[in-house]
Amino acid sequence: MRRRTALAAGLAWSAAACAEAPPRLRVGFAVGYAPFSEIGSDGQLKGFEVDLAQQLCARLGLQLGQTILDFDGLVPALQARKIDAIMASMSITPEREQVIAFTAPYYYSPVRLVVRGDARFEATPAGLQGRRIGVERGTIHERFAAETFKRSQVLRYATQDQVFLDLKAGRLDATLVDAVIAQFGFLKQVDGRGFAFAGPDFSRDTRYYGKGIGVGLRKADAPTLGRRLDEALAALRSSGALKALNDRYFSLDLVTPPR
Repeated sequence: MRRRTALAAGLAWSAAACAEAPPRLRVGFAVGYAPFSEIGSDGQLKGFEVDLAQQLCARLGLQLGQTILDFDGLVPALQARKIDAIMASMSITPEREQVIAFTAPYYYSPVRLVVRGDARFEATPAGLQGRRIGVERGTIHERFAAETFKRSQVLRYATQDQVFLDLKAGRLDATLVDAVIAQFGFLKQVDGRGFAFAGPDFSRDTRYYGKGIGVGLRKADAPTLGRRLDEALAALRSSGALKALNDRYFSLDLVTPPR
């Protein structure tokens, strides 16, 4: 089969399994990213990236295999062949492109600081001097905060949900996070009352935040699985399905490339 020849190096399936069911694409997700990926009240994984992964697999004739990991464990799991792809709001940056490959971007998101609405400091390196900024470990936010807010105390957490909990409890003065994740996962929730965005959109610094959010892949799989995923993404974009999925979750257009 042509599909098996092209993807056997990257997908977890056997000839025997192929006779019974489509091959499986094992995608790594990181929860705590509502509405991108989160655990619902029924215990099932849900969100924009989960739905997009389902649509991509349907286009490719694959079954979706879901693996939930901490964000900083995704690339090691990919390299160890425990998963085949990453869909976890991972920015395409030159630093990461030295280690793994990416598809074309499937969404773009601003990056903001979140602070108490009555905070009496400016959202600048000088204003945050000596203050505590929470970030999720292994993200671009961690590196950006450490190198930009050098006189602040940058605290690392396993998940963004843990950051929000400490921000609410007063153990942090700010968090640096994707604005959409902050809006839906915190500011629109009960725990986020009294908090607000502060400062500029830091994602405009392409030295750190790169080209957008893409599917992460092993470099060896870029000519095969990567090419097919890019074709599927292009088809979803041209058909309007990607924009329809965006509109199901967001009031902002996150999928149209910025000009």
